[in-house]
Amino acid sequence: MSQRIQFSQHGGPEVLEQVDVPVAAPGAGEVRVRNHAIGLNFIDTYFRSGLYAPPSLPSGLGTEGAGVVEALGEGVDDFAVGDRVAYATGPLGAYGEHHTLPARHLVKLPESVSFEQAASVMLKGLTTQYLLRQTYALKAGETILFHAAAGGVGSIACQWAKAIGAKLIGVVGSAEKAERAKSLGAWATIDRTQEDVVQRVLELTDGQKCPVVYDSVGKSSWDISLDCVAPRGLLVSFGNASGAVTGVNLGVLAQKGSLYVTRPTLAGYATSAERLRGMAAELFEMIASGKINVEVGQRYPLGDAAEAQRQLAAGKTTGSTVLLP
Repeated sequence: MSQRIQFSQHGGPEVLEQVDVPVAAPGAGEVRVRNHAIGLNFIDTYFRSGLYAPPSLPSGLGTEGAGVVEALGEGVDDFAVGDRVAYATGPLGAYGEHHTLPARHLVKLPESVSFEQAASVMLKGLTTQYLLRQTYALKAGETILFHAAAGGVGSIACQWAKAIGAKLIGVVGSAEKAERAKSLGAWATIDRTQEDVVQRVLELTDGQKCPVVYDSVGKSSWDISLDCVAPRGLLVSFGNASGAVTGVNLGVLAQKGSLYVTRPTLAGYATSAERLRGMAAELFEMIASGKINVEVGQRYPLGDAAEAQRQLAAGKTTGSTVLLP
């Protein structure tokens, strides 16, 4: 038997339960991984709450983890039992001692990256890769705005933007988080609880605003973000921490300067094993070169997944959080 976290109905963290399930044998094209560390992400709370619909109930949770290959299904020839691997896409179920998933969602983990580092960086790091390198090809000298700059994705984005030579303005929710974002490479920070975000962006950019704004907060920051995008610039809405953005009036984009808006996902970029592994290779190179430092901010036992999600939703975490089976 193997322990996993699941939920049988939608709701708050209290609906999560720890149960024993049979150890699944991998099917054709699948790999069974014994997890050593599991990543905690905001998207996990969306599936739990019902904002995103799981395939069925009861459902496992989580898509990010790292561990060792324990068994191979028929037709899998690019991995071997004992390989160190990591994953960030694929079916729900990472919150467990084991996870069985299609081999195309796995990447081999170099010895230079620990299991905890991989579990804390795969989803957030690959997200940062597509945001800064693909959704908008960030260039040296550009000034951009990034919400939740002290969070999991933001912490990596601050470092990656600095490595590119761009000026990242980080929006944060406290003085402590402002200091963290600055220490990670943010060019400037804005404490949204004390400052007018739009006014500060105008001051920091000499009235020019930003060619791209990255917003994972959603509902509460949507209008603010639009007002920070330069004419013909791009708003990248990639999360819903404060709730989903609804009722969008396309005419507003015209009024504010012929703006562009996109709602990307990692699955929309890592569309094949080759693309996924290429993105991961660039991420791992950034870590190996020292341009990105992976810091695990919080660790919780697997059985404390509900409490970990409470802390995440309350904005009381910094950097990445991992669950340890």
